[in-house]
Amino acid sequence: MNSTPVLTATPPDCNALTVMFDGACPLCRREVSLYQGLTSLQPVMWKDVSVRDASVDEAQRLNYMSRFHVRLPGGELRSGGAAFVALWLTLPGWRWLGRMANLPGVTPLLERAYSGFLRYRPLLQRLLAHWDTSHLPPDLIGDLRSDHAGETGAVWIYRGILAVARDQGVREFAHRHVETEERHLREISAVFPALRRSWLLVPWRLAAWITGAVPALLGPRTVFATIAAVETFVDQHYQYQLDKLAGRPQYQSLYSLLEACQGDKRHHRDEALTLAQLPNGWLLATWCRLVGQGSAVAEWLARRI
Repeated sequence: MNSTPVLTATPPDCNALTVMFDGACPLCRREVSLYQGLTSLQPVMWKDVSVRDASVDEAQRLNYMSRFHVRLPGGELRSGGAAFVALWLTLPGWRWLGRMANLPGVTPLLERAYSGFLRYRPLLQRLLAHWDTSHLPPDLIGDLRSDHAGETGAVWIYRGILAVARDQGVREFAHRHVETEERHLREISAVFPALRRSWLLVPWRLAAWITGAVPALLGPRTVFATIAAVETFVDQHYQYQLDKLAGRPQYQSLYSLLEACQGDKRHHRDEALTLAQLPNGWLLATWCRLVGQGSAVAEWLARRI
């Protein structure tokens, strides 16, 4: 599941320059985001052509995605180097560049440079996609990194349980929930780029496997109490992020993803609490506190490393 792009179309304005941009391209998103911050005093319409629109012919939409296009207020369509010149002449602070590019013989050179860039654009897009977070809220990058690390840990907790547990009820519980955690990990991985993930994933896997295997040696009640302790912390962690995203409709798909993950975590916690048959003895309660504190430490580290 992909997060909704931050860049959105503005309402039509016949007196505005219309910029057609590929909101699915990390390179385009970054450039257009820069331009959008300069247009408060000049009417410009931004149209994300990566989003299908019934009013736009599909072949034309694909053409818009393959090359940069703008439509002048009078209706004339320009692409490539000439489109950049038209946009620069409109933007405060960039008009000097537009005037230079509009000098005789300069725009054709700009077009040749742009055409050369297009040959390498797919490769650059793939490389940048492993690093780019421009589609994500800047104030949640660390939290999302910890989400990915946490979902990795959740998968390995259940793998640790399955490696040791012999109780049929525990194994059935772990099999069901590891499938959910693997789905969470795939969905978070699709949103959060590979080169921005935690560098500590290898020790997380080992620590998580041990967190699952040790309780499995001690019996079903310890397994369920451990899962309840972990998921109680994770529920609060997701709620913190949802509170930060509230009222920010440009991130609605990310909000929905985190909300769905939180709902599954709560289900895991509630089922584990029921099966654990609490209250716990002091030894098990101490273990659960350690698990909760360990989860908090892991989250703090994953946000930063």
